[in-house]
Amino acid sequence: MPAISNLASLGDELLAFLLAASCAGCSAGGTVLCAGCRAELRPAPRTVRTPSGLEVRAALDFTGVAARCIRRLKGEGETLLAVPLGAALAGVLAPLVADAHHVVPVPTSGSAFRRRGYRVPELLLRRAGAAPAPLLRSVARRADQRGLDARARAANVRRSMTARRRGDGAPVLVVDDVVTTGATLDEAARALTEAGYRVVGAVALAATPRHGRLIRDSSTTRRK
Repeated sequence: MPAISNLASLGDELLAFLLAASCAGCSAGGTVLCAGCRAELRPAPRTVRTPSGLEVRAALDFTGVAARCIRRLKGEGETLLAVPLGAALAGVLAPLVADAHHVVPVPTSGSAFRRRGYRVPELLLRRAGAAPAPLLRSVARRADQRGLDARARAANVRRSMTARRRGDGAPVLVVDDVVTTGATLDEAARALTEAGYRVVGAVALAATPRHGRLIRDSSTTRRK
């Protein structure tokens, strides 16, 4: 009987949560994500390049519904959104993961982990059906990247990561939640390469609109 009572209580709490919730995409009441906004999270892959030329496959544009959902996941602790966002990530991850021995998330800073209680890239990878290999760790304190231009972002993350162990040529795929200028992914690739890994590509859940001249759509580059 106590178990049944506990389940009923949990059900009541979940119902109360859903009734109080608002859609992350459009603010409609009574749901974490409405059907219309969920449809907006279907992958629309595009390829961008980092300043060092690393090719990054992104599932979504960091605009509209996708941007609002990602901000709610990262800033407001709405981890239920990792399910549809992880499904979007899986759309670009699945074709590439077979080429890598390890899928490596960009490391979360200690302050961000203490604030959230979870690591966003790792959470997204698990919801995408992949096993994250935490081969990287942060070794320098980084300022918040928001508001920094491309040059400042590159300086902010320079030499901020290191690999936990040697790689002996193992192929790896690097994953981040949002790619803006690409500086963070370049730093991750540098640390892995110096440790003996072979970076075969990078994946991001979302890419921001083109940032200056440092990140560009590769299809546009080929047409020039």
